[in-house]
Amino acid sequence: MYYTYMLRCSDNSIYTGITTDLNRRMNEHFNKLDVAAKYTHSHTAVKLETAWESDNKSLASRLEYYIKHLSKADKEMLILCGDLDLYLGDKIDVNEYRAM
Repeated sequence: MYYTYMLRCSDNSIYTGITTDLNRRMNEHFNKLDVAAKYTHSHTAVKLETAWESDNKSLASRLEYYIKHLSKADKEMLILCGDLDLYLGDKIDVNEYRAM
């Protein structure tokens, strides 16, 4: 199982990543461990906003890619409504993902 997730940072920016262990990865980001993303070392992660589960790394990476290419406004709306189909339905098969 893989997870694609979106984190809120203290400067109100949004970080998107993938992992196989959501709890472990959140601990790494929130505690700024050496293995955390470079981005969350300089932009303190404060909240897990949302996450989706998928069956493999390829699917998780694809979702991460498309989320990262959304505008900030679209990312905010995706967090609020959680509707992948509305924002990415023309790019990916949204049925491959399950909201957490």
